[in-house]
Amino acid sequence: MKKTPWWNMLIYKESPKKEKMELLETKEDDSNETSDSGHRVVKEAYIYSDIKANLKRIKEDFKIPQNADVIIRELKICGQIDAFLVFIDGLIDKKTLNEVVLRNLMSSTRGMDHEAVDLIDALADNIINVGIVKKNNLFDKIENMITTGFCALFIDGYNKCLLLEMIAYAKRNIEKPENEKTIKGSKESFVEDIATNISMLRRLIKNKNLIIEYMQIGAENNIGCAIMYMNGIINPEIPKELKKRINKVKSEFILDNGMLEQRIEDNKWMIFPQTLNTERPDRAVSLLLEGKALVMLEGSPCVNAVPITFFNLYHTSEDNNMRWQYGTFISIIRLLGVFMAVFLPGFYIALVLYSQEMISSELLASIAGAREGVPFPTIVELLIMELAFELIREASSRVPGTIGETLGIVGALILGQAAVQAGLVSPILIIIVAASGIANFVIPDYSLSMAVRITRFFFIFMGYMAGFYGISIGMFIFFVIMCSVKSLGVPYLAPVAPKLRTSPDIILAKPIDTMQYRPDELNTVKKLKKK
Repeated sequence: MKKTPWWNMLIYKESPKKEKMELLETKEDDSNETSDSGHRVVKEAYIYSDIKANLKRIKEDFKIPQNADVIIRELKICGQIDAFLVFIDGLIDKKTLNEVVLRNLMSSTRGMDHEAVDLIDALADNIINVGIVKKNNLFDKIENMITTGFCALFIDGYNKCLLLEMIAYAKRNIEKPENEKTIKGSKESFVEDIATNISMLRRLIKNKNLIIEYMQIGAENNIGCAIMYMNGIINPEIPKELKKRINKVKSEFILDNGMLEQRIEDNKWMIFPQTLNTERPDRAVSLLLEGKALVMLEGSPCVNAVPITFFNLYHTSEDNNMRWQYGTFISIIRLLGVFMAVFLPGFYIALVLYSQEMISSELLASIAGAREGVPFPTIVELLIMELAFELIREASSRVPGTIGETLGIVGALILGQAAVQAGLVSPILIIIVAASGIANFVIPDYSLSMAVRITRFFFIFMGYMAGFYGISIGMFIFFVIMCSVKSLGVPYLAPVAPKLRTSPDIILAKPIDTMQYRPDELNTVKKLKKK
């Protein structure tokens, strides 16, 4: 291994109480070396009492003047003390900066006896009229706060820095949900601003037990992350384990909660989602009150809920807003759609190739007549139409606006009609593929629908290889895998496998006053929903 030169193992650290620089020796950490205590050595650089040294360091770190949006505003406090402000243009409220901060620093401090008071405390307590004022003396921390929208104030003669919260940047307004549309219920969806999203949850949960913990992840972009849960309801081990997994994320770049989801899930090879992604605040609130934890990232218009089961993905946010009779009917339709989306093409291929005696003679003659003149085997014919349907669906989601809707509907009609007229496929196969495709749209969760689309091809091949016997083997394999998977330690098929006590709304809805218990698999502190 190539050793690090001894001169690269030296850093400078300024004592908060002394002006001189002390030379400290540290051990440089690499992939195979740690300190004697087993911990990674962290090098920290403290700010200086000399304002010129601080200004030089800030310009070097932010690459000024090459970095054009980092602004440095020099000024004098008390009419004689040199100081400067550092902020990023576009991330702060310039009106507050000009009319509150700069005006007070340059006018309200004139005549102040700065030798008789601690100027840092006096400015924070009496002069700077902004909501949040923090103090720090580490360059890394200060520069990170600047990139999040804080304004840093450095003062000559002081080895502390004031950080002023003036975050104000362009953001999208609250709009209707795009992916989780409902007839009844809220018409609001999350946006890309984490503070706005948290305020929406706070507005719906007026409870002091709603806990929100902030973290930062991503070695390069240091994106903000919030973990939310209801204290007194959630099992304390769930947020503890969740924070442990998030702290282990060592990726250099985290952009969206989908990237974080893949790094905190239990089984990375499982095709079914192990977290629940929602863009609806009302659904996020219901998940919190059940005893789940939410993970929210800055810049993402969705939140992830953990731990979950398969049945959480099956339900929608409006199931409890409808009368239980309506909810039961919709739930049965949704269950039928899931089975059709997964098994219908596989059943067709198994029936036609291996179990023709199960088909009535009239229907068998109709199928044979429809396939007369088709040049491809049944499996090739089915795969061609399935892939064509997937291409149309993917294309319709990528092209803009109404063009995508037109492409999805008209394209499928034209392609199917043309394929039948050309004798490439049989009409009954068009019905099978269209029915399974439509059934896939009843699945409320997008990740679950993607898993179902992929699983459908698996059962097509199992039906082609061994008929209904092959499909039975495939179902056994899938259920065994799903029974072995956990989401943050919770069995994926609970409360069915293993059998646990729960409210009677797994598949069929019941009157809302009968659903008194929280999910038993979550082992919540407060079992009853009402007392």
